[in-house]
Amino acid sequence: MNRVRLLVFNAVLNVLDYRVPSGMEIELGSVVVAPLGPRQVVGIVWEAERLPGNEVPESKLRPLLEMLPVPPIPAPLRRLIEWTADYYCAPLNSVARMALASAAALRGGGTMTEYRLTGIEPKRLTPQRAAAMDALEGEQATIRELAERASVSEGVLRGMVGSGLLEPVVVDLDRPYPRARADFAQPKLNEDQQAATDTFVAAVRKGTFAPFLLDGVTGSGKTECYFEAIAEALRRGEQVLVMLPEIALTENFLRRFEARFGVPPLLWHSSVKSTERRRAWRAVVKGEAQVVVGARSALFLPYAKLGLIVVDEAHEVSFKQDDGVRYNARDVAVMRAKFEQIPVILASATPALESMQLAEAGVYTKIDLPDRFGGATLPEIKIIDLRKDIPERGHWLAPLLVKEMQQRLERGEQSLLFLNRRGYAPLTLCRNCGFRFKCPHCSAWLIEHRLSRRLTCHHCGFEHGVPETCPECGTGDCLVACGPGVERIADEVRELMPEARIAVVTSDTINSPAKIAEFVEAAENKLIDVIVGTQLVTKGYHFPELTLVGVVDADMGLEGGDLRAGERSYQQIAQVAGRAGRGEKPGEVLIQTRHPEAPVIQALASGDRDAFYAAEAESRRDAMAPPFGRWAAIIISSEDEAEAKAAARHIGAARPDVPDVFVIGPAPAPLSLLRGRYRYRFLINARRSAELQTIIRGWLDPLKFPNGVRVAVDIDPYSFV
Repeated sequence: MNRVRLLVFNAVLNVLDYRVPSGMEIELGSVVVAPLGPRQVVGIVWEAERLPGNEVPESKLRPLLEMLPVPPIPAPLRRLIEWTADYYCAPLNSVARMALASAAALRGGGTMTEYRLTGIEPKRLTPQRAAAMDALEGEQATIRELAERASVSEGVLRGMVGSGLLEPVVVDLDRPYPRARADFAQPKLNEDQQAATDTFVAAVRKGTFAPFLLDGVTGSGKTECYFEAIAEALRRGEQVLVMLPEIALTENFLRRFEARFGVPPLLWHSSVKSTERRRAWRAVVKGEAQVVVGARSALFLPYAKLGLIVVDEAHEVSFKQDDGVRYNARDVAVMRAKFEQIPVILASATPALESMQLAEAGVYTKIDLPDRFGGATLPEIKIIDLRKDIPERGHWLAPLLVKEMQQRLERGEQSLLFLNRRGYAPLTLCRNCGFRFKCPHCSAWLIEHRLSRRLTCHHCGFEHGVPETCPECGTGDCLVACGPGVERIADEVRELMPEARIAVVTSDTINSPAKIAEFVEAAENKLIDVIVGTQLVTKGYHFPELTLVGVVDADMGLEGGDLRAGERSYQQIAQVAGRAGRGEKPGEVLIQTRHPEAPVIQALASGDRDAFYAAEAESRRDAMAPPFGRWAAIIISSEDEAEAKAAARHIGAARPDVPDVFVIGPAPAPLSLLRGRYRYRFLINARRSAELQTIIRGWLDPLKFPNGVRVAVDIDPYSFV
């Protein structure tokens, strides 16, 4: 090649042509540095025919500056990047940027300096240094990362280095990871598990695209089945990607993986420190990373020899990215497997309706695990009608649920209370004048957190101390917490069962791998009697002594404008119900509701999942909703409300008149102010035959907007706020 077309990482420009200087050996996918005006940009060498652009005369081409010392981005990943950008109406370079997720790793290996506590205990400490020493116990990272973890300035830590409280450690950036062993501890499988395993192993050996839906009840041993597929990939020297929806699930998964393969897998998620991300990225591209366990972003890493993808808890909504490139990692994982020509396993106890329909159509091969492993039985599910079994005044737990919890406590068994609402109360108001505490940056109420004594916005993170008096009328001792959050439920349990040991499990309290490990160890060692938690506790955990699950408010998920509300409520409650009775003792689930006649509640009570899916499919078909129709959203936002409204009207005036495509809006978004930006939305409903992305691009591309306006497209949206 003497000239190349680059996909460049520049906010304005996507595609530029350059000359290859003499002696530089360039391949398609090579990562290079090129001049752009007085600056330098990183780019990827791409097929010219796949990146439309104006042909630049040879005489005007500037030479490339440098080829970075990393392997080229493989062709299957380039095709995936193109598909993702096309399907989700996203800029190609924004998608490609996810493949180069560690800029530091592009420059090669070497060493760097990290810091850790020396263990010296000084007699006198400033409050900041004392707080830092408490927060950094067992931590090792750069000064910047340690400062973030300890919530102190870098200057405080540099002073601690000078005082001998922190010591430098030289770290090899490319040190190898310990090798997993496929035959380290092979499990005993039951007949259904063995049949599933044989199918997966055969697919790995065959090495062609094969999408599987592993549909197994909670506790059926789905993980053991796909572990054997991973073992086969390891024997073949291939890499494996396992995707988990929540960082909170990784700790439990790591322990199970290490018990099976002898070493932990390589981790990739937002909490991994920068030096580990750099090391991990380089191990991935060189083919040295055997098994990567990660969140959405791990999907776009440039694996050298990928042989298998597993998406665990594949129904989870958190696989859908809600900003930036708005992709669904579950669906993109299937497409990556198709481009790589490898198997992909979607594992879930409550598969998404879209996945079930693809299995029914024969696109996915469905593998069933209908029974729990080791003779454990599914829990008995009972409905508590809150209109009849009424909680005491000022309480939220029905008498029957309280009675069952007390019996479990007497027997030394554990209970779990599920309420998907963080904090103490969702609304705080003044009983004197009616003033409600609202976020100044979002159209949302502030949530009271009694553990931290703060009022917090769960959308933008704004915080405010709880005042002594009403800021509107000045009255003291007049603030009232309305409704329950998990902290309030925990207080109620303490009042009713003062001897019970209680753990509150939310993203506020269990916000690091270390805290997750601490919680799991305490629960397994029977140091906790009652767990009160949000959706963090609905999946992945196995506590043999947990025999009672109480769903505090089963109706909450059915409120609001979520078009998948029924399915999501069913999945969430079924998953948390699956935490009960996973050991030798039978489990019981009590679901509190004011609408026992609702289809979701009836399906849970009867255990008739198929009937629920059939009814949900029929209602989706009538509404032309996925998987029988297509949805897309257009979100317009600006810091100026009038500007956002004008832009929305401008888009509305240009709406296409196309058969089988229905445009609803513009209308203010349900969350009309978010992080200081005013928001308007369109919802587009289309038949599957319509070329939705082409229509949207043809609609929006010719339009011009003020610099302060952002217009985002969300294909297959999951959030409607």
